[in-house]
Amino acid sequence: MSTPLIILIVLAIVLVLMYNSLVAKKNQVENIFSSVDTQLKKRYDLIPNLVASVSKYMEHEKSILEDVTKLRAEANKPNISNEHKMALDAKMSAALGSIMIAVENYPELKANENVMHLQHTLNEVEAQISAARRAYNQAVTDYNNALEQVPTNFMANAMGYSRKDVFEISEHERKNVNVKELFN
Repeated sequence: MSTPLIILIVLAIVLVLMYNSLVAKKNQVENIFSSVDTQLKKRYDLIPNLVASVSKYMEHEKSILEDVTKLRAEANKPNISNEHKMALDAKMSAALGSIMIAVENYPELKANENVMHLQHTLNEVEAQISAARRAYNQAVTDYNNALEQVPTNFMANAMGYSRKDVFEISEHERKNVNVKELFN
């Protein structure tokens, strides 16, 4: 075999390996986002039960319950982008956190077995969402690194791949919690 032919074969193999690597990373990001989406769906499925269970007690927090219901309806619309889903997730986390804090102010709710079960189930789902977010963020970081590192960045540009966003917490969630306020 001639040297130019060997070089051409090696180059072709390297290009195929880079292409396959990029496709695998892109598919992994999409697969893991589907896992996040599944966990978010579990959360959204719990919301009607939670709202129904607490609404008769929480007349003063009616706006929070309405916000949660609106967010759920928006999240269940077909064909929304992943970026929009991530933004809705952040809003939903904040709204559900407000409901859980408000539940603490109602002894009847804290004693209600159905509400306690829903709260426990929601806590489990939130833990699963958190784990899925971490996996997604790691896959996105690997993917974004491949898009920026030589030599795969050339192949990624040719394939039209672009950076993906990671899940980030909102500015509201970054603030320190005022524990004194929680007990008032």
